Amino acid sequence: MPKHGKKYDEAFKLIEKNKLYDPEEAVDIVKKTASAKFDETVEVAVRLGVDPKHADQQVRGAVVLPHGTGKTKTVLVFAKGEKAKEAEAAGADFIGAEDMVEKIQGGWTDFDVAVATPDMMGMVGKLGKILGPKGLMPNPKVGTVTMDITRALSEIKAGKIEYRTDKAGNIHAPIGKVSFDADKLAGNFFTLLDTLIKVKPAAAKGQYLRGITLSTTMGPGVKVNPLKAQGGKKE
Repeated sequence: MPKHGKKYDEAFKLIEKNKLYDPEEAVDIVKKTASAKFDETVEVAVRLGVDPKHADQQVRGAVVLPHGTGKTKTVLVFAKGEKAKEAEAAGADFIGAEDMVEKIQGGWTDFDVAVATPDMMGMVGKLGKILGPKGLMPNPKVGTVTMDITRALSEIKAGKIEYRTDKAGNIHAPIGKVSFDADKLAGNFFTLLDTLIKVKPAAAKGQYLRGITLSTTMGPGVKVNPLKAQGGKKE
């Protein structure tokens, strides 16, 4: 067993072992257990009743959290001409075409999200081996391959997050910072959970929400009652 620090151990004492908490209660405890000197990210891990080996049971998409994530994202847009001008007006941090492809091939990946117009994907496709493993490849499923650059940028800057199942059928996503009001964290939590329920694959059998854990970057996990996580308050 790894040894944890004194603050972690103190935080762990606030959590009842094997108890499934209501979401709002879990949020309160997670805020209390945060002990780092920086503003920790609050994360949710959801274990879904899916088998991601089957393409029809993979869960992937994006959702705009109503209260943002507390992190400003750096956005690169692959576009030319009028769409490049639109990207600039909409607040893109980096804009380019062949020049950006070459820069990335040279090892530069100093951005959080990449957006591309569909006509650029032939060129951007060359970057699959670099951007794919980092989760930075533009994808129409999450709205990052689009002609509506203005909308894509405004959603990303407002707090849009991507989610996808890992090999074990788990989804990990940030829902804000410890400094957020509890109501805002709960609002983001319910928005994410509602979205995951809406995109439940038809092929998924049995219980869909199998386990939910809330935690901070450095803190212990708090288990949430999956039944109470459905259809909660949004704001």
